[in-house]
Amino acid sequence: MNLPTWLWLDRGDWGAVSATASVPGVSVTAVARPTSVVWTMGDGKSVTCRGAGTPYTSSTSPKSSSPDCGYTYGTSSAGQSDSAYPVSATVHWTVTWAGAGQAGVFPDMTTTSTADFRVAESQALNNGG
Repeated sequence: MNLPTWLWLDRGDWGAVSATASVPGVSVTAVARPTSVVWTMGDGKSVTCRGAGTPYTSSTSPKSSSPDCGYTYGTSSAGQSDSAYPVSATVHWTVTWAGAGQAGVFPDMTTTSTADFRVAESQALNNGG
């Protein structure tokens, strides 16, 4: 609690994805590009990031904030179901397609994944000394 939480997705999954469907004489190609990811943090707040985020490494100070996608919990998850915040990451995609002499755009398609985040709290007791 009160330490920065770094949020990131696998950079290998953050990029254009294309697929082509064909029948004799006609093919259509669609290309999906991620535009943002909205992290719903389970405590009523959310964070919007414009990229995949930067992975945390063990050489980074635990007090350092993510340079591009992070959050700081103000309370522990002790009172939550299973003592964890239910977190979701919803990636927003723009999908363009072309084929058979036509083209178009689907501006906001989404995919969502979920995880549970346990946020602990530790307290110090000073006995006068």
